[in-house]
Amino acid sequence: MNPPLLESHIASLPLLGRGKVRDNYAVGDDKMLIVTSDRLSAFDVILPDPIPGKGAVLTAVADFWFGKLAHVIPNQLTGIAPESVVSGADEKAQVANRSVVVKRLKPLAIEAVVRGYLIGSGWKDYQATGKVCGIELPAGLKLAQQLPEPIYTPSTKAELGTHDENIDFEATVRLVGKDIAEQVRDVA
Repeated sequence: MNPPLLESHIASLPLLGRGKVRDNYAVGDDKMLIVTSDRLSAFDVILPDPIPGKGAVLTAVADFWFGKLAHVIPNQLTGIAPESVVSGADEKAQVANRSVVVKRLKPLAIEAVVRGYLIGSGWKDYQATGKVCGIELPAGLKLAQQLPEPIYTPSTKAELGTHDENIDFEATVRLVGKDIAEQVRDVA
């Protein structure tokens, strides 16, 4: 196995930014190279020790689901081989099996989360209000209990160093507009 990639260094492309796990580079004006590192992020904090191979696994899982769901909703994938947009053996090794070239689009300011179980921040909301993201749930549910049916629980998409926050559907409408909010909810 290759040594873990904590941070990519692609000198042949302009760096757009680094997130908790991914490094983004400009490929012309209309595309990006996304390099998925082996960084580990938990509770919106980047931990010091990377996990070897994590970036390749995340990329493979994402590619699988983008392919599987392409008939449901279009995605940003271009089909361009990441190795074709970088220079030199070192850069090609950094992007191999852990990167994608995508259309450069404007990201939504929300995350679409569908919950089947009452856990994590949903559990905290439920304990405080009996609701998750404004959705009333039956009384007496237990930690990690399966919900009667899956629920759509959007959150904000936090910048590096800040925390995602659960929001209700009305807040989603204010952030992205009614049509997009409804489309995201319906597809999720």
